Amino acid sequence: MEIIEKQTGAAFKLEKGKLLKVIDPMGEQVSDMVLFNANDTREKISSGKTMDFEESILITKANYIWSNRSNKMMEILEDTNGRNDFLLAPCSPETFKIMYKNTDYHPSCFENLYSNLKRFDIEPDDIPTAFNIFMNVQFDKFGKITVEPPTSKAGDYILFEAKMDLFVGLTACSAEDSNGGSFKPIHYEILD
Repeated sequence: MEIIEKQTGAAFKLEKGKLLKVIDPMGEQVSDMVLFNANDTREKISSGKTMDFEESILITKANYIWSNRSNKMMEILEDTNGRNDFLLAPCSPETFKIMYKNTDYHPSCFENLYSNLKRFDIEPDDIPTAFNIFMNVQFDKFGKITVEPPTSKAGDYILFEAKMDLFVGLTACSAEDSNGGSFKPIHYEILD
């Protein structure tokens, strides 16, 4: 079991056929995930292709995560919470300046993703919209969105199977609104 401490991130290689289990150990904690083809990092996770091909904005068990080249990157085998989406970009320093009116430094998923993925020659401009695991974005009939606390409970998890060799970036999200006002760790395991 690997631990991503609150407001931090991790990056690792995941071989084709291996399983990735992402766990919310305490409940109400979002994890941002990005994927890159380990053999050609120009191929990466695509929010648009995934929502198009899965015909849903909520992605869960039996759905695939697709790449910008229309290839399957991951399959979701299990999902005990069922609330995940691509509706918001990774929080960034600009997120906290523009949306939170915060002028002080604040950790962000964007920084945690690119700083951890740097060893795989992935630059900040390469970071796409992340798959927001356990995120609870709601919207009204006009499309106005609100971010509600995650519905995930302690021990909820999502289990993926890699469909190609991947570089994975994963965070314990740093945005107050996304996590019900508090920050907690995320756990993950790589399984055969």
